[in-house]
Order: sequence, then structure tokens, then C-alpha cells
Amino acid sequence: MQEQTMNPLGHEPIGKLLMRFALPAVISMLVNAIYNIVDQIFIGHGVGFLGNAATTIALPIVTIILAVSTLLGAGGSAFAAIKLGEGNHRAADRSLGTVFTVGVVSGLLLSTLGLGFLTPLVTLFGAGETTLLYAQQYTGIILMAAPFNLLSICLSNFARTDGNPLLSMTSMLVGAILNTILDPIFIFVFHWGVAGAAVATAISQVVSAVMLIWYFTHNSQMRLKFCSLKPDFRILKQILILGVSSCALHLASTVLNILLNNLLVTYGDQSAVGGDVALSAMGIVMKISMIVISICVGIGVGNQPILGFNRGANQPARVKKSYLTALAFAVSFTTLGWILSECIPEYVLLLFGRENATFTDFAVRCMRICNGALFVAGMQIVTTHYFQSTGQPMKANFLSLLRQILLLVPMLLILPRFIGLDGVLFSYLFADIITGCVVVPLIIKELKKLNRQINEQ
Repeated sequence: MQEQTMNPLGHEPIGKLLMRFALPAVISMLVNAIYNIVDQIFIGHGVGFLGNAATTIALPIVTIILAVSTLLGAGGSAFAAIKLGEGNHRAADRSLGTVFTVGVVSGLLLSTLGLGFLTPLVTLFGAGETTLLYAQQYTGIILMAAPFNLLSICLSNFARTDGNPLLSMTSMLVGAILNTILDPIFIFVFHWGVAGAAVATAISQVVSAVMLIWYFTHNSQMRLKFCSLKPDFRILKQILILGVSSCALHLASTVLNILLNNLLVTYGDQSAVGGDVALSAMGIVMKISMIVISICVGIGVGNQPILGFNRGANQPARVKKSYLTALAFAVSFTTLGWILSECIPEYVLLLFGRENATFTDFAVRCMRICNGALFVAGMQIVTTHYFQSTGQPMKANFLSLLRQILLLVPMLLILPRFIGLDGVLFSYLFADIITGCVVVPLIIKELKKLNRQINEQ
């Protein structure tokens, strides 16, 4: 009770808390998405659609790094939030040290393996003769910075749980601003092409990571100490259980991106569009969708400390209100993204440069069909984070895999065989519609359970 009184997560108004924690989280997630989007904008103007195709080819690598960092960062911060709610500060500190050490080792391992098998990897991800060199340059540099990228995402999660969401936002924002400044310098002044865009991104990720490391060794409540760097494998097990749903979502995206890239090249070459054009256009549409998705993920991540603390403190009324408030915000943003995708897609695409009519026509069609049920994404993402934060990993895992693996992958393997390139596009629409039909009953059932807990108190 004393911990609930002292910690604002246990007593401040939910709307105020959600704005305080979710807004910086949203900005942080947007910044992470903007890294790639800014690269694509400058590459589109400085190199052309082949350069943008290379960033699409590199997307599975970026997603794998994000998957590992989310496994550790989201799981670790969720565990720390629950322990802080219980008043167990020592366990929270141990979780921070464990995530830091495992994060460094994981980043180095990803970097080493990725660079060692760079050419086979980018070929697997869809690189052809015209895009291979671009893909090697961009992906190789991104892999070199993997340990810093991974740490910055992990520690930004802990900064929010530590009660400093502003730092989490600032560290990512500084990196994004630096990336935006360096991109045109390296691409247009130094003429480094796609390699310049990757170098700008890598430098920005290093700066973000250093800022967060400094905070946790000097000014934080959960302190990163030398004695806590030895991994606690009992805590690590709990972290992995809590973080696996978010990780599964990103790993599913990786599998999906690999399959998607190859299908776009195969069926694009069989159509009048062409494989390189299809790959580049879909990559841009996915990056635009990523903005909306990032907002929802930021809302879900920002809501995690509130949900986790109040679940640990046994306050179901606050858990329910926090969940419903986050759900309302997320659905509002995805609905807005859906409206823009359907009404003015051609104006949004102008940001990435002017290409030929074939490219523009396909990109517009791609955006309208693929984002045809985008409004469902908000419900799925926030509900997945809710189950993760309240200690229900099985439900969180199911929702994480539902759209990406259980629905999209089979549809992508079946529909293009009958309707060609259009089958790739309509797979996204149908998967989102079915996901919505599954998520809504789960939401209703969970709200009924919370109401029972509230009435029992």
C-alpha cells in the first residue's frame, strides 16, 4: 500500500499517466520507424527506386534486430514493472543488468553471423542482379551497428519503467534528428549513395545507445552496476516468457518480409509491373503503414508500466481503465491512417520521389488494397501488449502470430497462384478482416473478467 501511494502508477489519473508514458513511447517508436523512412526519402531522390528496393531487402535484418531487442526490452521492462509494483526493487535492478549483458552478447552475435553470411542473406531476402550491390552496402553497415541499435531499444523500454519516459523519447529523437541531418550530407555531398544512408543511421543509433547507458550508470532509479551485469538466469527465464509475444510478432514479420520480397519479385516479373518496381513500391507502402503501426505499438508499450504495476498491486479497475483508454487512442489513429490510405495515397507517395507512371499506379493500388482494413491493427496491437503486461503470455503469443503467420503466410502462398500479383495485395486485406473478427470477442471476454474482479473487491 505504501508503494502504491508513493508511485504515481498506482494513484494518478489514468489519462494523465497514459499521456505521460505513451506519448514519449509513441515518439520513440515513430523515431525508430522514421530512421528507415528518412533513408527511403533521401535514397528515392538521390539514387532512385533500385536504392529503395535495397532498403526493403534489408528490412528482415532490421526486423530481426527489433525482435531480439523487444524480446529483452519489453519482457525485461514488463518484469521490472511488476516487481516495482510488488516493492521488490532488487529484482528490478537485476533484470536491468541481465538484459544489458544478454543484449550486448546478442547484438555481437547477430552482427558477426550477419556479416559472415551477408551475400546469401540478401539473396534470400530478394536481392537480384540489379539490387545486390545496393543491398550488400546498406545491410552490411546496418549489421555493424546492431549491438548499439539493440541496446538503445532495450534501454529505452527500461527508461519508461524507471519513470523517465522523456529520456526514452529524447534519446531516440536525438538519433532521428542526427540521421536526418547526416543523410543528405552523405548522399548528396559525399555521394555515398545507399551506403551513406546506412552510415547516417548507424551513427545515430550509437548516439542514442550512449545516452541511455550514461543515464543508467549515473542518474537512474534502477541502476546499472558492475555487480548486476552477471545474468540471472531465473530472471532471464521470466523476461523471455513475458517478452516472447512481442518478439514473436517481429519474428513473424521477418518470415513474412522474406516471403513477401520473393513473391513480389516472382509475380512482379510475370506482370507488366516488374519485380524491382513491385519490391520498391511495396517497401514504401509498408514503411508508410509502419508509421501508423508504430503509434499503436508506442501506445501499447507506454501502457505496459501502468498495466504491470496495477496488476501487481491488485487494482483491476485501474487495469481496465488503462486498457480501454489505450484501445480508444490506438483505434482512432489506425482509422485515420486507413482514411488517408484510401483517399489521398498519391500525395503521400510524393514524399519518396517521382517515378514513372507504372511505379506510381502500382504503389497507389498497393496502398489502397493492403491498408484496406488498417483500422483493425490498433485493436490487435494494444490487446497483445495488454495480455503481455498482465501475465497472460499464451494469449499474447496467439495474437502476435495470428495475422502474420496463421493468416498472412498461407494466403500469400495460395492467392498469388490464382490471381498473380494482386493475390499478394489482397492477402493483407483478408488477413486484417479475419483478425478483427477474432480480436473483438477476446476483448469482450477480457473486459467481463475484469468486471468480475472489480465486483469481488
